[in-house]
Amino acid sequence: MTARPPRTLIRNGIVLPCEGRRTVHDPGSVLIENGRITAVGPVAALDAAADDAVVVDATGHAVIPGLHNTHLHSGLLRGTAESKSLWDWLRDYVDPAHKALTPEIAEAASLLCYTESLRAGTTSVMDMWRHMEGSAHAAEQVGIRATLVPYVADLPGYDYFETLDTNRRLLEEYRTHAQDRVRSWVGLEHLFYCSEEAFEAAAALADAYDTGLHTHSSETTWEVEESLRRFGRRPIEEFHHRGILSPRTVVAHCVWLDDTELGLLASTGTAVAHCPCSNMKLSSGPARIIEMRSRGITVGLGSDGEKENNNLDLLEEMKFASLLQKLTSLDPTTGDPWDILAMATLDGARALGLDAVTGSLEAGKKADVVTVDLRRLHTTPLLHGADSNAAAHLVFSAGSADVSDVWVDGHRLVKGGRIRSVDPETVRERAQSAAEDLFRRRAALPR
Repeated sequence: MTARPPRTLIRNGIVLPCEGRRTVHDPGSVLIENGRITAVGPVAALDAAADDAVVVDATGHAVIPGLHNTHLHSGLLRGTAESKSLWDWLRDYVDPAHKALTPEIAEAASLLCYTESLRAGTTSVMDMWRHMEGSAHAAEQVGIRATLVPYVADLPGYDYFETLDTNRRLLEEYRTHAQDRVRSWVGLEHLFYCSEEAFEAAAALADAYDTGLHTHSSETTWEVEESLRRFGRRPIEEFHHRGILSPRTVVAHCVWLDDTELGLLASTGTAVAHCPCSNMKLSSGPARIIEMRSRGITVGLGSDGEKENNNLDLLEEMKFASLLQKLTSLDPTTGDPWDILAMATLDGARALGLDAVTGSLEAGKKADVVTVDLRRLHTTPLLHGADSNAAAHLVFSAGSADVSDVWVDGHRLVKGGRIRSVDPETVRERAQSAAEDLFRRRAALPR
């Protein structure tokens, strides 16, 4: 990843810049030079400026910004803890796996999840995990952008999670890394895992290192009721009381919010990571995304972990994000494809504080670009002009298998559907071995 990427012209595709204006260049091109986008526009205009560039033929492909996964947990529990309620699932399956986790297993999990994400067109992830020095190495190897957020907990019974001291050490070593593609933030696992003092210290740590803060909230009705019982306040109100809501904070889930809590998120500039597949699978409920966006709250899309989603396909996540809005509102006009695309691209970048760097195809931004092949049976007919349906196909029809090429910082990391930065089979074999080790270790824990 140190060699300068070639000057590249992605030519003759259906270019959706996702810059907020619902622009389509069809046919269009994107010119990349020194790792940045230098021009976006009609084919003829860019041909004249790119006679010496390496040409990538994007005929029949959508050309879009790289996707941003704003809430991910690396892991190796996929398919092993199904049909459980959230809190039983955490107590009986997830937390024991944390007790058994080693740095080597954790790094293998991140390598697997980042490789899967990149192949699916995701160029940026926010990963809440443990032993994240290994995650930094995995992200550097794969070439993906990664915002690393440790699981921090300090209440009795949760001493197997990360601490603010280990979070600080991660910040000291990996505040920025790998030509700034990898960054570290401050993490708090959950309101019920962390003391009020931990919240205060976490906010101070984020200020000291000029970085963001990430946590979970309001995923279930029980959580809201328990927060009222313990603190006399709903979870987001308690977060506000503890001083962590801000433009640099991203809260995952936010399913069960009342109007007051929506107002607090809006007034503080706090962003939300929306995880529709996870929220449906765990029967958590539907978040009030329509109201959030109408209040100006930034909402990005998240997969959640591989164990509560079973894949890291943000193209699929977009479809569920739209359908969940339509179902719960009983309004088929909601979940517009362009709005959903924004959540996966520019709004996701904005939530992560990366919108000045990436998130849209605009001159001057980093060249994080994805091409999606729309010449498939399930994306036919592909129409143009006044009947253009590329945005609808991306949200409702396409999936990770349709991703053809992926660039990060101008480096072509996926070509013709094949990952070039790592060997996928080696990654898979390492993850398989690590998972078997994890399950042996977890089985040996005292019950």
